[in-house]
Amino acid sequence: MQIKRPILCYITADNLCPVEQSEKALEGGARMIQLRNKGASGSDLYDWAVRIRKLCRIHEAIFIVNDRLDVALTANADGVHLGQRDLPAHLARTLLGKEKILGISVSSLAEAEIAVRAGCDYVGLGHIYPTFSKQKTGRPLGTACITEVSQNLSVPVIAIGGITASNAGDVIRAGATGIAVISTVAEAPDPRKATSDLIQNMRSCLQ
Repeated sequence: MQIKRPILCYITADNLCPVEQSEKALEGGARMIQLRNKGASGSDLYDWAVRIRKLCRIHEAIFIVNDRLDVALTANADGVHLGQRDLPAHLARTLLGKEKILGISVSSLAEAEIAVRAGCDYVGLGHIYPTFSKQKTGRPLGTACITEVSQNLSVPVIAIGGITASNAGDVIRAGATGIAVISTVAEAPDPRKATSDLIQNMRSCLQ
């Protein structure tokens, strides 16, 4: 599957059922789901992954597992997303093969270039704005970093960190292929509408 601009990737929140979250986001128009739960057991992650993969197939969406390459492979996910301290990207690429998607979290052009050389298919760039969904150190990168990275990379750039309906358009205008969100959808009164609003604001800046 290709990562087409503008794409919304929904990353599951730890405190909610990942399957229900994913279904709502997909119904709202998300075309990429990332299963992420740092504290869950391997068996729970596998069960969720199989169920979310089925939902993604129905909605023609990409399904990615965060960190756990073993879960991604056994559940036949579309790929895996790794952080800077996870399994080295070049080893993950070897285990995944050429058909699966490999995403890497980066916070600079230098890290992004290394990730591309290691064989990644996209980079998750952040954090762009202040965010409370994950513990972060360092200052937000801002949209100027999106422009710098996207102009110098041959793979899609998915921006993450503090992205809302009010600034999603700015992120796409800066050069991002798409956005990744957690709380903007997970904590919304209507997750489907929140997803739809984000996508509409991304698309409107391309018209």
